[in-house]
Amino acid sequence: MAASATPDGAEVAVERIVIENAAIATVDADDTEYASGHVVVAGKRIESVGAGRAPEGLENVVRRVDATGHLVTPGLINTHHHFYQWITRGLATDHNLFNWLTALYPTWARIDEQMTYAAAQGSLGMMARGGVTTAMDHHYVFPRGSGDISGSIIRAAAEMGVRFTLARGSMDRSEKDGGLPPDFAVESLEGALAATEETVKKHHDASFDAMTQVAVAPCSPFSVSTELMKQGAELGRRLGVRLHTHGSETVEEERFCHELFGMGPTDYFASTGWLGDDVWMAHCVHMNDSDIAAFARTGTGVAHCPSSNARLAAGIARVPDMLRAGVPVGLGVDGTASNESGELHTELRNALLINRLGAHREAALNARQALRLGTYGGAQVLGRAAQIGSLEAGKLADLVLWKIDGIGHASIADPVTAVVFGAAAPVTLSLVNGRPVVEDGRLLHADEDAIARSTRDEAQRLARIAAGS
Repeated sequence: MAASATPDGAEVAVERIVIENAAIATVDADDTEYASGHVVVAGKRIESVGAGRAPEGLENVVRRVDATGHLVTPGLINTHHHFYQWITRGLATDHNLFNWLTALYPTWARIDEQMTYAAAQGSLGMMARGGVTTAMDHHYVFPRGSGDISGSIIRAAAEMGVRFTLARGSMDRSEKDGGLPPDFAVESLEGALAATEETVKKHHDASFDAMTQVAVAPCSPFSVSTELMKQGAELGRRLGVRLHTHGSETVEEERFCHELFGMGPTDYFASTGWLGDDVWMAHCVHMNDSDIAAFARTGTGVAHCPSSNARLAAGIARVPDMLRAGVPVGLGVDGTASNESGELHTELRNALLINRLGAHREAALNARQALRLGTYGGAQVLGRAAQIGSLEAGKLADLVLWKIDGIGHASIADPVTAVVFGAAAPVTLSLVNGRPVVEDGRLLHADEDAIARSTRDEAQRLARIAAGS
């Protein structure tokens, strides 16, 4: 019988949850699947996964779930987001990236702790309802006097019950330096590095079952000085945390890098210490063969954001070529000002469909590759593939039961195809560390109606402040 130890060394029985009669896609190294199988959760971890019913004689079973009509998968893992944008959705809807940023930065530069907390609740709630068990937020806007923004985001994630990575961002290249953000919305080089280090030391948890981790994340080449890029990489490696930034998102960015640095984005990243197996980049739309080879050679990961790339007319990332080269690739919602749905499970479908518009056409991605991007691929990108991303004994019990016997899916014979190609499948149960977070499509640890009201109120307050500036 599984047991855990109390601080005084006494053993206590671990509570078990038994899930049976489900189709299961483990997303392990062999893509093992079961037409009808079981998952046994013991405490925070998966104890067993297999065909048929669960073993007899299990002790301390506190819950049995008859998952007939469901597909069980690893929980979805979001690898790129900007939570604060939840309260600026639906604006600048016909802009490319640089024009969109120019239009929205004056508003974003007026956010505060209260706004950011509400926006984080909205972003996290929408993702969790759609099967996300590990979320991340790349936050880089810290207006002077705005309060404890990082703390508010981490608090919202803890209250929601999801696993979380905060990519503590920064900007020090403002309008006066040729950047896009207003001058009062950026930090100094020294201030950004000091605040980032403080956030890591205060909040980062390196343990196996960590619920909160922190990455060092200067925003982008066009909003960050070269010195902040270099010193940010050095800081992250000294502290033993991962590195994240935006890269190769648009043709305008490529032009900017050539004009300012005399080289393309990938070469610039290499020159500043930003390629490596502890690094992941958002977007990576405009990558040539040499760029992809450099990412593969160094183990640099990619957060693929298909809906945002389409919304901002950035282009089609070469995901099939990246995967064939061995580049780790996960999926990202991106900020909800460029992906208003705020959901990751729809990105499984969009990744597959949009990549089929590219050079590889129907051979670009299949349903199981799309599911892997959203699960194990995301775990690789966040540096947590040993703990999450697949359903295997010993891994953390982050998993989702998708209901596929309803009108939207019942006529699709293959369960994985139903979830990826079909309509957004309802989530009957979502577990994080073996703890229920969503049941029957509703959040268990947050009031959805209250979140809707607070995000509306904070969006309106921000709009009033921005209009009066």
